[in-house]
Amino acid sequence: MATSGTTTLPPLHRPSGSAAAAITRDEKMVIFASSLGTVFEWYDFYLYGSLAAIISKQFFSGVNETSAFIFALLAFAAGFAVRPFGALVFGRLGDMIGRKHTFLLTILIMGLSTAIVGLLPSYATIGVAAPIILIGLRLLQGLALGGEYGGAATYVAEHAPPGRRGNFTSWIQTTATLGLFLSLLVILACRTALGPSFETWGWRVPFLISVLLLAVSVYIRLQLAESPVFKRMKEEGKASKAPLTESFLRWGNLKIVLLVLFGGVAGQAVVWYTGQFYALFFLQQTLKVDPQTANLLIAGALALGTPFFIIFGSLSDRIGRKWIILAGCLVAALTYFPIFKGLTRFANPDIAAAEAASPVTVVADPKDCSFQFDPVGKTQFTSSCDVAKSWLAKKAIPYRNEEAPPGTVAAVKIGGTTIPSFAGRQLAPADFKAQSATFDKAMGGAVKTAGYPAKADPDKINYVVVLLLLTLLVIYVTMVYAPIAAWLVELFPARIRYTSMSLPYHIGNGWFGGFLPTISFAMVAATGDVYYGLWYPIVVAVITFVIGALFMPETKDRDIQHA
Repeated sequence: MATSGTTTLPPLHRPSGSAAAAITRDEKMVIFASSLGTVFEWYDFYLYGSLAAIISKQFFSGVNETSAFIFALLAFAAGFAVRPFGALVFGRLGDMIGRKHTFLLTILIMGLSTAIVGLLPSYATIGVAAPIILIGLRLLQGLALGGEYGGAATYVAEHAPPGRRGNFTSWIQTTATLGLFLSLLVILACRTALGPSFETWGWRVPFLISVLLLAVSVYIRLQLAESPVFKRMKEEGKASKAPLTESFLRWGNLKIVLLVLFGGVAGQAVVWYTGQFYALFFLQQTLKVDPQTANLLIAGALALGTPFFIIFGSLSDRIGRKWIILAGCLVAALTYFPIFKGLTRFANPDIAAAEAASPVTVVADPKDCSFQFDPVGKTQFTSSCDVAKSWLAKKAIPYRNEEAPPGTVAAVKIGGTTIPSFAGRQLAPADFKAQSATFDKAMGGAVKTAGYPAKADPDKINYVVVLLLLTLLVIYVTMVYAPIAAWLVELFPARIRYTSMSLPYHIGNGWFGGFLPTISFAMVAATGDVYYGLWYPIVVAVITFVIGALFMPETKDRDIQHA
């Protein structure tokens, strides 16, 4: 990637002989400090995702139940939407003023934004200002995280000896999973200690705890010195004065940025978020597993799967980064449907049994059906089709669609029973409420008779098999994620590395990955097929496999000290 005329910086000093294979004390400090600070930053970021169901009630209570949850997911995704802009802002600073100072700034922004969420009044207290402020804080978190990852990965890689970059940076790759793991543990501890109060005010405690984590993180990072590669570039006058221009307005580098996005990071992102966040949402929202049980199962899978980050990171030092990542994308795409169907069978077998014995079908005129997403809570979904689908979506009951002649009032078939819906567009509010109550009573009795459970029966959950399936999803995550930091660092020259690698990474993870829960659940709500949302990560992963296999290079033996 170095252009003609660039000077190769001298290699970092490293003891010869057997000592060369060991990690020195200073290197351990670099890995520990960078990783620990990043764990805390991911903890801050993922608290929101882990508590999305509660936050939707606290801050979006002015909209209907289905829209509230999707809107809460969008607020979660808002933090991802701005990550590429954070990558531009902080990536530029990192390439101009240094890696250390930049990711000190990002962690301060992240930690303070998270703590304020813990103090923010709810919708019931200050009205629409609550969700507006919340989304503003999420935007600040996303900006900060956009500058964090590139700095930490670059900093660690530039300290790593040749032949060990995959191993060294794989510790950074564990931080997102460990941050999620830490957030789940803190939430579980608070739920257990506070009981029912957690749903009303106790959910704020995990956010407030981030103040302590922030203090620890800042203290540790203040002990670090600047990256030796960056210091040498500065001393020799090789640091970039216009990293954005060099990164994105020169075709030679921009081409690599685009290939990295579509041939690497996009697939990695959807596999990552499917294996952790979508799996958690699927357990809680679709399979109706108790939130505490779902969090414990995900935490257990993370604990079992996390060592594979180091395994695959070290393996990439021997056989290369490219094919481990692409293999993870391909195997995930091929097995997602059987794995998630297995989760249904073993986490809530009553849903699978009821669906097999008494399938649900919405018979409606397609023109009578809306895409039921109302982020501002002003749209009334009162057509007969919308009434039926809204009821089923709230109860997370899978259904099929059957087209009816134009003008037909929608009906719901549950096994051998047919429940007529009602056309509510012309009804007065009182009449609509009365009709809704009648419909609700009829539907509730029918789905109960058909065996559709209100919640997963804890005695029927096969905890071992569910844990194994979730762990398999986490192992896919480690395949695609463990080698990617080293791969990104090796693809770009040192003078614009922070900027160049950060943007495609955060577009991929911020947009392709961050919007996955929202897109997938909206797809499910539109079709009634609880597995339909899996097509999104499958298609993206396959595209990445094809582009990566054809166009992406292997980089494990590259010298990364070129300015």
